[in-house]
Amino acid sequence: MLPLPLSRQPARLTLLALACLSSHSAFAEEPVQLDSLQVSGVQMSEVEAAREELKRVPGATNVVDMAKVEQGRVAGVADVLAYQPGVYAQSPGNEGVKISVRGSGINRGPGSHASGTHIMLDGLPLTGPGGTPYELLEPLWISRAEVLRGANGFDRGSLALGGAIDYITHTGYTAPKLQLRYEAGSRGYQKRSIASGQVLGDFDYYLALTDSETDGYQDHSSGKGKGIAGNFGYRINENLETRFYLRYRETEHDIPGRLTKAQIEHDPRAAAANNLRIDAYRDQPGSTWITNKTTWQIDDDSTLVAGLAYHHYPMDFAETAYRDSAYRIRVDYSDVSATLNYTRRHTLFGLDSTTTIGFRNTTSLPSSKSRENATLPMTVDGTVYPAGTLMRAYEHLGSDSVLHFSNELQLAPDLWLTSGLALIHTRREVQVTWPANDDKLDESTWDYAPRIGLRYQLNPEVQLYGNISRSVEPPHAWSMIWGSPRRFNAPDQPYNARQRAPVSLDNQTATTFELGARGDSVIGEWDLAYYYSQVRHELLTVEIENNVFAESNASPTVHQGIEAGLTSPLWQGGAAGALALRQAYTFSDFHYRDDDEFGDKRLPGLPRHYYQAELRYDHPSGFYAGLNTQYASKVAVDYANSYYADAYATFGATLGYASPKDDWQAWLDLRNLTDKRYAATVTPGYNDNGADVARSTPGEGFGVYTGVSWSWL
Repeated sequence: MLPLPLSRQPARLTLLALACLSSHSAFAEEPVQLDSLQVSGVQMSEVEAAREELKRVPGATNVVDMAKVEQGRVAGVADVLAYQPGVYAQSPGNEGVKISVRGSGINRGPGSHASGTHIMLDGLPLTGPGGTPYELLEPLWISRAEVLRGANGFDRGSLALGGAIDYITHTGYTAPKLQLRYEAGSRGYQKRSIASGQVLGDFDYYLALTDSETDGYQDHSSGKGKGIAGNFGYRINENLETRFYLRYRETEHDIPGRLTKAQIEHDPRAAAANNLRIDAYRDQPGSTWITNKTTWQIDDDSTLVAGLAYHHYPMDFAETAYRDSAYRIRVDYSDVSATLNYTRRHTLFGLDSTTTIGFRNTTSLPSSKSRENATLPMTVDGTVYPAGTLMRAYEHLGSDSVLHFSNELQLAPDLWLTSGLALIHTRREVQVTWPANDDKLDESTWDYAPRIGLRYQLNPEVQLYGNISRSVEPPHAWSMIWGSPRRFNAPDQPYNARQRAPVSLDNQTATTFELGARGDSVIGEWDLAYYYSQVRHELLTVEIENNVFAESNASPTVHQGIEAGLTSPLWQGGAAGALALRQAYTFSDFHYRDDDEFGDKRLPGLPRHYYQAELRYDHPSGFYAGLNTQYASKVAVDYANSYYADAYATFGATLGYASPKDDWQAWLDLRNLTDKRYAATVTPGYNDNGADVARSTPGEGFGVYTGVSWSWL
């Protein structure tokens, strides 16, 4: 039988007990009937249920409750992933967030297509051979986020170094009948949202519309976006249910460019001169995600879940100068994903066991093509080419397929063994189609990823775990062109010196050992993990020209670190309220292993120490107030470690009121109280020889944000 949604589960169970006592003949002749007992059952919220489910993973995980996040500004996923150990998420003030888990995508900037982490929406892949676009990740549409760090995303079909992040959309079971929300603040920031969700018998629906705008912190950094999300679920019978999802969103952003350390110290709101000259921008003119997920409860012990997703995500941007002109690059990505997961509870060798067999495939559609046109007139060998001149066209296709098998075996009442094996097939087809040439890359690769782990329930409050796993991550198809040293040699043509042929890149692989524990004690809820990864063929990116990046496989590297989280109740005052401290610390040691050029130098792009904390007071009436801080150590800005962005610490405060009925709330969110000037993200160069090169995006200065939300429950 399918489990009922939480809102439809009975809150009370009735138990009728009959006892016949045969130890005495008098009782044996006459049975005794006991009174009915009323046993109160406590309903578990979906967030609590998700936390309990992830405790079965023998590795580090996070669950983000959006109800808590929404008690302040929610501009993007950087706000969603704050205070999460093991997760680095920083934004330069727009929607392009740099997300890194265990060093994934370590040296990419906060660009349009993130890498290193497998992003999912409602258990279905958003990440494809072209990477992960950000425009559909509107945080007000989700009820929670689940982070499975590193190889712990195995059962979700994720084999990326950073693991999986699954954003779970509201449904009619979790959303109010009507919700209105408005946010406003510094530098022209505004965000509006209207949403509705209901359960109507066997049907339920959720529908939300949002739009936002901002002038941005830097000059030439304004942006806006608007979109719609919805899903419709139908319970066909007690064993079969299906749900359709839709997301559509448009965004427009000016691109201010990166600054030097001196510029950030003295004029952090300036834009890069070249970006102003060419009017750099990045637009997503309309991205669409349409999916279906169907769940069949075959019997009490077996479940089959099938998913199908269509994803179309075009881009239109200009941010690269060339011969006193600029490129306008129009990209048309689209792909189709299919997933199938079968889970069965059974016995194995006389022991309780759960087996999962899953399949995931994402394939680019033939329409995935790109065109580059000049946005300004250019002069080549005495010939003037007008704006709009076609400079290059290319296609970038690919597919990623994963067949994964895993088993959880209960060796003892408090000890479980998890094992798994994934087979991976990746294919990349890349070609420059204009100017016409025959240099085409068409290659496919088979790989594998085994996994074994143990978890032990030391006592009801403490769980220990460990695992050894392998991850496999293929390169983006487009990076095989942009990283190519093979160029056109046509001095009299506008495409001269542009990449003419793709190059082959190996899949990045890593073998990771992880140990950790999580629990609840007198100091509060805590989790602690240590991991050590030996990475081969790591896909590293370097800026080789202004806004031109090359990706290549590195010599062997090491990623290791410590991830710690703690939420401590400092004071419980009953009717006077409560005081709690939430902390997250991530230590990251990423370096080469005897590289010919850089020896054992650190990989640039991320801080070695990253700490976030919030001290918060809550009153039973609904009033709350908090102080927060964030610290990041210095960051190398090139592979030679010849120059560093400075360490920094910022402070903030929140003040708000959430009605005890949960029907309305209002808040004030103060960011960067000391107006600290710092580099939020770094996009590395190769070797700057100690020079202060423009490689950093500034973090936002002091800002004041406020908002109000009303719900009809």
